[in-house]
Amino acid sequence: MSKTFKDWCLLTIITLALTLLIWLPFIAKVHFYNLDFSAGLATIYRNFDGLEYAVIAKTFYDPAKLALIPTNLPANYFPAHFPGYPLLIALFAPLLGYLKSMLFVSVLFTALSVCAFYLLITKFKLTSQPLWLSIIFLILPARWVIVHSVGSPEPVAIFLTILSIYFFQMAQEKHFNLNICFSSIFACLALLVRPPGVLLFAAFYFYLLYHLISKRISLKKILAYYPVILGPLTLLAVFYFYQLQLGDFWAFFHTGDNIHLTFPPFQVFNQSQYWVGSIWLEDIIYIFLLSLLGGIMLLKSKLQVAGFFVLTFFTATVFVAHRDISRYILPVMPFVIIAFERVLVSKEFKIALIILLPAIYLYAQNFIINNTAPVPNLLPFN
Repeated sequence: MSKTFKDWCLLTIITLALTLLIWLPFIAKVHFYNLDFSAGLATIYRNFDGLEYAVIAKTFYDPAKLALIPTNLPANYFPAHFPGYPLLIALFAPLLGYLKSMLFVSVLFTALSVCAFYLLITKFKLTSQPLWLSIIFLILPARWVIVHSVGSPEPVAIFLTILSIYFFQMAQEKHFNLNICFSSIFACLALLVRPPGVLLFAAFYFYLLYHLISKRISLKKILAYYPVILGPLTLLAVFYFYQLQLGDFWAFFHTGDNIHLTFPPFQVFNQSQYWVGSIWLEDIIYIFLLSLLGGIMLLKSKLQVAGFFVLTFFTATVFVAHRDISRYILPVMPFVIIAFERVLVSKEFKIALIILLPAIYLYAQNFIINNTAPVPNLLPFN
């Protein structure tokens, strides 16, 4: 048995253990540290935005079917959520039911994500401690602990993003045509899961443009990247599906206030923005700082394409007016972890992380308890 396979098995066990640790107070319906878990696993099921994806898995945007589920949301709201994650929920629903399938997909792709992350950092020798750095990937940032413990598309999107960048980087070393095709396929699937997946393609374009301008790649060579160049056509497929189901090709843009892009940038620091409503926003400064610094550092690394991705995603995120920036920025965080690898594998950081683990746990539980949809009866969603 290879060391890689052993470490993958261990990381899968750690993923399951961490998830169970988050779920355990809800299963036991206890009350501790002034946190009330008495609602049980219903709290996990009701966390935003999992139920909305379960609804899509049951209806696939069909207005007539949506009307039968008491969501209190109009049919034109749901195209803000792309169909990739609901497709996976629907795949396992005949065995598990929609709600359990929703959680199963999140946990499954969290395990797959950490294994893909381990593969990336070992293949390109990005750290001397791949197992430790992969464990950090599971618990930092703390918002990620919440997201991969409830129903959410991020674990799927992050898994696909890591693999897309892995194969793009592999294409620079060997089997160019095959690896570029794989990179494009995984990027298309990432876009099918989450609209920001288009930024992955934008990062590839910036990477190619930079190398064209610096004369490291010829125009003829860039044309060989056509699978990546044509990737955003996936958007047309999603919009055409919306046309079939809803009679509106542009349904994604008619979902009300679900598109949080604003101009000028940094409107997240405007309390009057609908999805902000707070002046307590200093943490966002640090999120932006770490993301920007990580992206710049990656430009000088073996994983330069990841640097372009982080900086592209960061640039788009500064135009997002939403308090939950820590969730919006999650797709770049695996690569930011790689950028700060030297600090994260140090003895000093390990000591600090151990001390802060209870804080991460309490933060996650407090957030999960209070981030629930006002749905008293879950039966129509299962």
